[in-house]
Amino acid sequence: MKKSYSGILIAAAFLMATSAIGPGFLTQTTVFTEQLTASFGFAILISILIDISAQLNIWRIIAISEKSAQDIANTIVPGLGYALAILILFGGLAFNIGNIAGSGMGLNVIFGLDTVTGAIISSFLAIGVFIVKEASIAMDKFTKFLGMVMIGLTLYVAWKSQPPIGMAIKETFVPVTINLQAILTIVGGTVGGYITFAGAHRLLEAGIKGKEHLNRVNKGAITAISLASLMRILLFLAALGVVMAGGILEKGNPTASVFRIASGEVGYKIFGVVLWSAGITSVVGSAYTSISFIQGFHPLLKKYHRQIIIVFILLSTGIFVSIGQPVKVLMLAGALNGLILPLALTIMLIAAYKFRIVGSYKHPAWMTIAGIIVVITMSYIGIGALSVIF
Repeated sequence: MKKSYSGILIAAAFLMATSAIGPGFLTQTTVFTEQLTASFGFAILISILIDISAQLNIWRIIAISEKSAQDIANTIVPGLGYALAILILFGGLAFNIGNIAGSGMGLNVIFGLDTVTGAIISSFLAIGVFIVKEASIAMDKFTKFLGMVMIGLTLYVAWKSQPPIGMAIKETFVPVTINLQAILTIVGGTVGGYITFAGAHRLLEAGIKGKEHLNRVNKGAITAISLASLMRILLFLAALGVVMAGGILEKGNPTASVFRIASGEVGYKIFGVVLWSAGITSVVGSAYTSISFIQGFHPLLKKYHRQIIIVFILLSTGIFVSIGQPVKVLMLAGALNGLILPLALTIMLIAAYKFRIVGSYKHPAWMTIAGIIVVITMSYIGIGALSVIF
């Protein structure tokens, strides 16, 4: 029976995109729009180019080698894959605490539930995705549906806020202000940490690998970035309309202010749905991808990977319920996630020129050059973030 490659590609793209679109993604986009107004469009444009470069490099090498990222790393330097897996696990766990919190806040906005209660309910819904017999199919449908819900609702709020489209287009290409920090931050929020591996490992699991599938892999990688970028652009436009009309955003919850000012109480409820969808899909994506980094290290980890995913979600929820969001841990995880991308991308670029990993495959020179640029810029911001913490 012929596989439905198009369906798997779309599912992998949505898994990566919804992993990126978490509570932090929403807040960062709103805050930078408030600070830079229409010029934030330029930051989004540059970040899209960087995101595509990083993602194409990583997805292609994983596909052509037919190995997961950690196995590629261990092939280059024994033990390097274990180090990468530990970084991914720590970053994924720490950020999952924030994703669980965002899910709880979303249900608080929608139904008035206590945030902790909402977080617990959300975690059990996420666990339900991995309990069903065909967990991968359930995950695909879950992330696709909620991904479309988020995009559709944000499109409505963007339309209601009546943003100055002409000004946005103009400053996207001729910005009044250029903020490097904004560019690097949203790059990290889109393809940093575990996020870029979510779709690549899903394709590997589905058997979309090898030279014969490179065109499909390219399409999936670009589609994933396009979906995440579409959500960012729509949120940018929604926030821009509110800010340029003189709206004052709450410091504690700027994104909620955008939705409420643009569409009243209905908009506030829409924000709750978007926040919950962003949080819970990121929980699913983080758990799946983080555990995919260790399941190949031992047959038992492979056999019980779904149960381990469930434990991962329960642990994230337990930490949030017991001590809330530990700011220091989240800051450290953010800095480490900023370093994971250049580390992982460096590993992939080295692997692209190792015959024992990619065989006779010839990696495009422009991808290598673009990848090196991403490694240098993301290393700079990651090291800078660590120096601030310590």
